[in-house]
Amino acid sequence: MQRNSQSRFMSEINVVPLVDVVLVLLIIFMITAPLLNRGVEVDLPVSAVNTIQPDERIILTVNAQQKVFLEQNEISLSELRTALARRAEEKPGVSVSLKADGKVPYGMVIQVMDVVKQAGIDQLGMVTDPPPA
Repeated sequence: MQRNSQSRFMSEINVVPLVDVVLVLLIIFMITAPLLNRGVEVDLPVSAVNTIQPDERIILTVNAQQKVFLEQNEISLSELRTALARRAEEKPGVSVSLKADGKVPYGMVIQVMDVVKQAGIDQLGMVTDPPPA
């Protein structure tokens, strides 16, 4: 039995196809990652202190037209209390992050905060933009 040079196995791993696949996946994730965390657009006020720690929380948004959004769904203040109370029962200790546009009157923000507290949620944080460096 003779072996010729064509029947030998390659002893090296060809990594070029692997690198191509990894680069394509990297480009796909770079394009899609910023799109995953989109919410309601608001112009946040600036604060030097950010006390919100990253964890699992409910995002509550008040836009410039004083419309309230629970996550990304518009909701009235009367429905908001019921929805938040239900979520507080499902997951005790849940926290709420309130994003209010800088043009929203102070009274409206306090009204939304009251609804959150009435729903039995004690952990409420205000989302702000950091000051320009």
